[in-house]
Amino acid sequence: MRSGREGPRPGNGKSSVGRAPTGKRAPAGRGGRQDRQRDRSDGKPGGKFAGKADGKSRDMRGDFKGKRSGGKSSGAKFASKSGSRPGARFEAPSEGRPNRRFDAKFDVKPGPRAAAQPGARPGARSRSRPDAPAGSIRNEKGRAFPARPPRDNSFSTKTAMAASSAPKPKAVPNPANYSAGVQTIFVTPDEDGMRVDRFFEARFPGLSFSHIQRIVRKGEVRVNSRRTEPKSRLVAGQAVRIPPLQLEAPKVREEAPQAMKDREFLRSITLSEDDDVLVLNKPYGLAVQGGSGVKENIDDMLESLRAPHADAQRPRLVHRLDKDTAGCLLVAKTRFAAAALAKTFRTRAARKIYWALVAGVPKPKQGRVSTYLAKYEDEEDSYMRIASHGEKDAVHAVTYYAVVETAAQKLAWISLKPVTGRTHQLRAHMAHVGNPIIGDPKYFNIENWELPGGIQNRLHLLARRIVVPHPRGGTIDISAPLPPHMQQSWNLLGFDMERYDPIVDAPEED
Repeated sequence: MRSGREGPRPGNGKSSVGRAPTGKRAPAGRGGRQDRQRDRSDGKPGGKFAGKADGKSRDMRGDFKGKRSGGKSSGAKFASKSGSRPGARFEAPSEGRPNRRFDAKFDVKPGPRAAAQPGARPGARSRSRPDAPAGSIRNEKGRAFPARPPRDNSFSTKTAMAASSAPKPKAVPNPANYSAGVQTIFVTPDEDGMRVDRFFEARFPGLSFSHIQRIVRKGEVRVNSRRTEPKSRLVAGQAVRIPPLQLEAPKVREEAPQAMKDREFLRSITLSEDDDVLVLNKPYGLAVQGGSGVKENIDDMLESLRAPHADAQRPRLVHRLDKDTAGCLLVAKTRFAAAALAKTFRTRAARKIYWALVAGVPKPKQGRVSTYLAKYEDEEDSYMRIASHGEKDAVHAVTYYAVVETAAQKLAWISLKPVTGRTHQLRAHMAHVGNPIIGDPKYFNIENWELPGGIQNRLHLLARRIVVPHPRGGTIDISAPLPPHMQQSWNLLGFDMERYDPIVDAPEED
């Protein structure tokens, strides 16, 4: 308890209020506003005075102890005996300088707007001044200001019209840079026989090759709950465990003018097409795949046939033809078709027939050529040469041939049926039997031989017909027309295109 003669504390520039003299008690009654008015009349702001309103001393620093005397107290800390919450703490503002920690209570004069406010105490007495407008609010300094109208949370018509007229944002796909957790993917029939690393490249185009190798090597990828290898083949129906992956955003493929030209060109040379297989009539002089000095090739053009969506499959080549060989070229449009057709060529179940114009007439007119071929390279060029059995890098090659028609024993139209598919096999075999193909710059080995007038010095070799089982069932049987330079020679020599082809009677070999 502090004494009544207490002055300012040392080191504190604030004034403190002394305790009222003992023996004098203020009558019971209302405190609050009347007390503050009496304080302003009896003492000076910041000075020393004795408050006689309720018989309690007030300390501006906040500690107030005493007994409640029936009126309301604007003081600090007390223990109530009349049902108020014990220990409640209030901060009272000092005269001349308000305390910012004080939470001001705004009293609203009863009116239509104030009465409509929820939570208003019925019969509450207004403390607004008589001259204050209805519905005004007065703060702790006595200043009146109009009350803010209640917020209208309803959705107005103007807001609705503005929302409907505002342009809607375009939905832009957000490419994921990772896969969400562990996944289990089942191998589809189209993916039957596919390697594990190729499976990941097809399913997740944004996945890097090194990342595929790492997750497979660490055992994070499981096939039917077992570890696997990147080169292992998948079987339809197997369950592949996919770990969380770090994917790169797929690149958006823009439609370039060159892609449009490539697509139009491929459509112009299409012989047959369905959902799985595409058969092209490859022209003379166009390479199938890229290489040294190759500017254009069909393999690059196939990219223009890919659908625009990210997971679209790219058409792929099933077999190859030499650059100067024209005719049927088989292309798989789906992974399933590519796997099925590759197996067909690997097991030699595909039947291919070629037409050629050769120098001289082979003897006998129908025969079988079986040799070993090995690749020979020099500083300028490379070609296939006849090799011996057991020679290093030598491969076995078998070709059936049949003479269809001749021209004065100087030229012959022959039909060829290769059993194996070695590089330059038909060209090397016909040169080996002494009847090289007209216009062959690598294997034509007859000296002082003059090309008949009217015949162009271009390779006269055509992939005339291809017969293979269709991946979905049935048979693909497509024939290609003669290229322009061969058509010119056939017309000049008087060959009949409808003449019977005896090569169809050649035996089948596995």
